[in-house]
Amino acid sequence: MEHYVPILVFSVVAITIPILLLLVTKVIRAGSPDPIKAEPYECGVEPTSFALDTRFSIRYYVIAVLFVVFDVETIFLFPWAVSFDRLALFGFVEMVIFLAILLVGYVYAWKRGALEWA
Repeated sequence: MEHYVPILVFSVVAITIPILLLLVTKVIRAGSPDPIKAEPYECGVEPTSFALDTRFSIRYYVIAVLFVVFDVETIFLFPWAVSFDRLALFGFVEMVIFLAILLVGYVYAWKRGALEWA
């Protein structure tokens, strides 16, 4: 049972600190917010339209998803590069297959015009 005491202490601290911080911030926070401060603000200029009324092109979201996909690719390349000497030929072949799959996806997106901003 003595092995579980540190886990219990850690759990109590992990639960107590957020609750305590929320209570402290509730006590020391300012009163009711000023309605002027609650208005939307954009670069010092009064907003001309409501943000939810405007529609964004689907291309914006496609570019964002493609960025995330290729950003994740880079994240997978770093651990592979660090342990390249231990992985040897097997690791190299696996990474070539991984990059080939991503390259096929990139070429497909390029051919479909997903990377065009116009």
